[in-house]
Amino acid sequence: MWIIAPLVCGLIFGAGLLISGMVQPTKVLGFLDIFGAWDPSLAVVMAAALAVSVPGFMLANQRPRPWLAKQYFWPSKSEIDLPLVAGAAMFGIGWGLVGLCPGPALESLATLSPGVIVFVVAMAIGMALHEVSQKSRLTAQRNSPLASATDG
Repeated sequence: MWIIAPLVCGLIFGAGLLISGMVQPTKVLGFLDIFGAWDPSLAVVMAAALAVSVPGFMLANQRPRPWLAKQYFWPSKSEIDLPLVAGAAMFGIGWGLVGLCPGPALESLATLSPGVIVFVVAMAIGMALHEVSQKSRLTAQRNSPLASATDG
């Protein structure tokens, strides 16, 4: 059951993207074109997403544990740091340049559009490089003499 719930949530999310038209890069680029033919429909989709998710998170936060797991896995970091800002900037630049972000890009793979394929391949390479970078950074921190001296 614990694997079916995320699958159903992903299918609902994907259906919402399709129904709202947010898998079309032109919709996103139209929203970002505030001085041209501005299309506010993305703002409506975002507002609807917030209207559903905020109460859901508030309810989940009041429960001692989730229904289908032993514990919650809430993010432990809450500060705004350089990796967060850099990641948000890269996300926004990519979104603004081609009108795609990860979810709609994966959904748009079904079109076999060369631009979408290039975007998804570049995204996968970036994710792999980030993973390698994080692992090497954590290994370096663990092997640091300062870390060993302060561990106890």
